[in-house]
Amino acid sequence: MKQHRLAAAVALVGLVLAGCDSQTSVELKTPAQKASYGIGLNMGKSLAQEGMDDLDSKAVAQGIEDAVGKKEQKLKDEELVEAFAALQKRAEERMAKMSEESAAAGKKFLEENAKKAGVTTTASGLQYEVVQKADGPQPKPTDVVTVHYTGKLTNGTVFDSSVERGSPIDLPVSGVIPGWVEGLQLMHVGEKYKLYIPADLAYGAQSPSPAIPANSVLVFDLELLAIKDPAKADDAAK
Repeated sequence: MKQHRLAAAVALVGLVLAGCDSQTSVELKTPAQKASYGIGLNMGKSLAQEGMDDLDSKAVAQGIEDAVGKKEQKLKDEELVEAFAALQKRAEERMAKMSEESAAAGKKFLEENAKKAGVTTTASGLQYEVVQKADGPQPKPTDVVTVHYTGKLTNGTVFDSSVERGSPIDLPVSGVIPGWVEGLQLMHVGEKYKLYIPADLAYGAQSPSPAIPANSVLVFDLELLAIKDPAKADDAAK
């Protein structure tokens, strides 16, 4: 199945590359041309993220040309299956190595961060700082809360931010990643926390986005704005 997905991805990239070399600029005027470029761009990014960033674009184009022109293929099916398997194995090895490196870097970060003044580490491994104190109520697991947040990697790269969007969000306390579930229940309405969430309390090895590498420690600037009235929250959901 993975080999088939890889083959399909390569074919889609080839649709854009076919008939072009790196020195040729293509027109991107019509909807079809723009969509074709978009397909190639998305597939190229996907392949690069999976460690397939050294594919030979000329060979891809040759394969498309042979198929469209109904020419005899230059490699037997058995050779192609073997090549796909080798490429997939190499990509998986690269991703595994990156995942291991990310986990090691995250562990080191948390060990050093725990020594900083103002940082508290809970029994689960969650770390937090109280940035702004308040005396409001604390949410329960069954509550829906309104929050503002900015999510970053440990190198400071922002991967998501309600603050940047200018719009806080409502979410169920029990419906988020474990680090948030725990962190939100520590907070009082009106408070601002900085959460340092270990990978096993975030997304672990199953990253939800290319912007978040597998096994990443996540850092959130989190502000608890309100606890929603349950009746109003139910009405809004209907």
